[in-house]
Amino acid sequence: MRQELLSLPKGLAEEVSKNLVMVARLIDEDPEQAYAYSRIALRLASRVAAVREAAGFAAYATQKYSEALAEFRAAKRMTGSVELWPVMADCERGLGRPERALAMAGEPEVQKLDKAGQVEMRLVAAGARRDMGQLDAAIVTLQSPELASHSVQPWTARLRYAYADALLAAGREDEAREWFAKTVEADKDGAMDASDRLAELDGVEFVDALGGDEPDEIGDEIDDEDDEDDEQDSAEVAAAERASDQAEYYDEDDEEYEPLERSAEADADVDLTDEIVVVEDEDEDDAQARDKA
Repeated sequence: MRQELLSLPKGLAEEVSKNLVMVARLIDEDPEQAYAYSRIALRLASRVAAVREAAGFAAYATQKYSEALAEFRAAKRMTGSVELWPVMADCERGLGRPERALAMAGEPEVQKLDKAGQVEMRLVAAGARRDMGQLDAAIVTLQSPELASHSVQPWTARLRYAYADALLAAGREDEAREWFAKTVEADKDGAMDASDRLAELDGVEFVDALGGDEPDEIGDEIDDEDDEDDEQDSAEVAAAERASDQAEYYDEDDEEYEPLERSAEADADVDLTDEIVVVEDEDEDDAQARDKA
């Protein structure tokens, strides 16, 4: 990437680089924001392959599969590399075309992928089989030397998880339990929910110890009052946020911005210094005396 950015003027290269850094930083936690940064970088340097690839992944993360596929194809044309082949095939799945993903799994490009890329392509092909309702074929697709290997590689946990999930979908619970357990062993970072899936298969239920199922009547009344207070507070907060947004984020230079016109009479009617007059309730006798008078 650095070498590609060197082809740009220094100031432009720095600006593009900053946006690409933000894409990488936000793509997991805030993909929409990452996508926004990728569009800026794309507008500044659309002829840089690294920019097209980053834009593709940002679009992919926000499920804009058609856009992602177009960016990946552009990056592939620029570099001649096939490393994006599996994610391109997965975009076809996202677009509802699993048969195209399967066709790509049989193309010569797959043989040019490294081991990680080939495993990724196998996962995509198995997913395509499942999309087409071919569960048994999906299971067979995942059966490979990489799945049977005892060594733990970066792709091991994902491969085992996909296999366990496919087994479970096919009703083979005992085998699925075994492979979910093997997934837990390989998933050192706990990035996957294999342990939760395993607990579900074992019939383990998680109970909220802090919550009661049957609170007393007084407690119910208090809870109802709290709910009403929460609703009122939420409404007030929302109104304050809307007022803040309107005050802080409008742009007078924007052609679409049209400030509301207020008349002098309307402004004169509003006086924040007016005193609040409290009217006390009259006694019944006083009210009758006043009526007679």
